[in-house]
Amino acid sequence: MNIINGSARVCGVFGNPIEHSISPTIHNYLAEKTGQNLVYVPFRIEKGYLGDAVRGAYALNSLGINVTVPYKSEVMEFLKDTDELAERIGAVNTLVRVDGGFKGYNTDMPGLYRALCADKVQIEEERVLILGAGGVARAVAMLLVEKKAKEIIILNRTLEKAQAIVDEISGMADNCVIRALPTDAYNSLPSEEKYLAIQATNVGMHPKVDEAVIMQEDFYRRVHTGYDLVCNPLYTKFMELVEANGGKAYNGLKMLLYQGVIAYELWTGCDIGEELANDVYEVMLSEMKARRK
Repeated sequence: MNIINGSARVCGVFGNPIEHSISPTIHNYLAEKTGQNLVYVPFRIEKGYLGDAVRGAYALNSLGINVTVPYKSEVMEFLKDTDELAERIGAVNTLVRVDGGFKGYNTDMPGLYRALCADKVQIEEERVLILGAGGVARAVAMLLVEKKAKEIIILNRTLEKAQAIVDEISGMADNCVIRALPTDAYNSLPSEEKYLAIQATNVGMHPKVDEAVIMQEDFYRRVHTGYDLVCNPLYTKFMELVEANGGKAYNGLKMLLYQGVIAYELWTGCDIGEELANDVYEVMLSEMKARRK
């Protein structure tokens, strides 16, 4: 276990609420295993104090900060610089100390891609359904275009929001068909086609643990693999419906793992191999199960 002394560097996560965060488990375990004199703590930031928090973290010689809801976009105005990917996505979840302030990165989407690869879920030439049309869905759509998905269909209750994402990213896609559908029009999809479905809403999280964006069984008969970006609970209604209709289902815990791993690599320069990443994942699983009890 690391001994915290005058040379220790502080990292943490800004959010509100923040009490549920499992990020301290990721980073403090990595610090111990890689021999870094680093401690990671959660910081609840009240509305209106984000700029003060960023400036304070720099003044206190913080090595880096993660940012979670509701501040991933708002934090950008308080940064010294922003990485190109984060700029395109319009959201920052990792601050890295630079001269005079912090540079913002988005490790969520690279984290999702590493998670998909770890679970052997293919994107290239794949037909993909995205459930939801918020900021996460927009970022997922950008990732899918970058990784050469064949077709992307964004399903959302409000068609205009889904169409806005389509209009924005269509110009980035060379050989990818992108379109929007209202959620209840899923039955216009060919019944013989099989899709990768990525669940990018908060439906399924507490207190909506018995809900899914789409509850009808015939939707899930079109899904060969379901990837729910929710990680708490570990097993969602969406995942249950995917598996009940013959598909493979995954939660968002590995995305959370890898976004943290990438942030830690940015802060420390360490290269976290898959063996250590798998160890962290097992620790996260144990922690979440203990919390549930």
